[in-house]
Amino acid sequence: MSPGTVSALTEVKALTFDVFGTVVDWRSSVTEELYLRAFRKTTSTDDQLNPDLRARLEQLTEDDWARFAQEWRDSYGQFTRNFNRERDTWETVDEHHLDSLIRLLDDWGLAGLYSDTEMQSLSLVWHRLRPWDDSAEGLTALDRLGLHLATLSNGNSSLLRDLADFGALGFHTLLSAETFRAYKPDPATYLGAARELSLEPRQVAMVAAHLGDLEAARGCGLRTIYVERPREEAWGKEEDRYQEARRWVDLWVGEGEDGLEAVARKLKELLGN
Repeated sequence: MSPGTVSALTEVKALTFDVFGTVVDWRSSVTEELYLRAFRKTTSTDDQLNPDLRARLEQLTEDDWARFAQEWRDSYGQFTRNFNRERDTWETVDEHHLDSLIRLLDDWGLAGLYSDTEMQSLSLVWHRLRPWDDSAEGLTALDRLGLHLATLSNGNSSLLRDLADFGALGFHTLLSAETFRAYKPDPATYLGAARELSLEPRQVAMVAAHLGDLEAARGCGLRTIYVERPREEAWGKEEDRYQEARRWVDLWVGEGEDGLEAVARKLKELLGN
């Protein structure tokens, strides 16, 4: 920002947060649970595993389960991007995660590994994701600036409530794709969030670790705050669209800058608080 330029963020009264990857570290949380449950299966004397299934399971390493977690996450991205609210019957992310888990286990030669009850429990690992180390304190610092803090996530409402409770995340409002029966990047989500908060879009800033999310929010008139997180960005740094984003993002927090705590510090400077 050049000397004398007033940041557009000075008009902002509320922040809406992407959650998966931006506020919580889904990758390590999901990978650890997948690996732990598989380990318990191979070491339990109570489970009567098919010998072929046991042999298959014992071949899998933690790196394999990290790939499984990534495929699970990728299926979520495909599901939300392809959902058409004019055509498709509403399905929550929880429902998708269970259906996707069943398909993936079959694809990986692990059909029959878990009972129906175990499958339900495992599919809800997305309700128990650890926050990034800076998230809780960063949100507290942002609250002190007098900003209204809301989620704006494709996760369903019960999932977001559990994540907020599990991670002691101080959101004031939990807005979900379920609220609007549309998934990001549908404009109905961003415009719906501004409406729910009784604000103009320019008075709301979207906070996300994904430039595609911010590009869509910007297209609806919201301001944008980018928080770089490890392995979250889909746009390559060498791509023109990434370089262009460096010019239009209103506030950019790089990896290693303390995430949401850095957002709070920089906004405090901008807002003069």
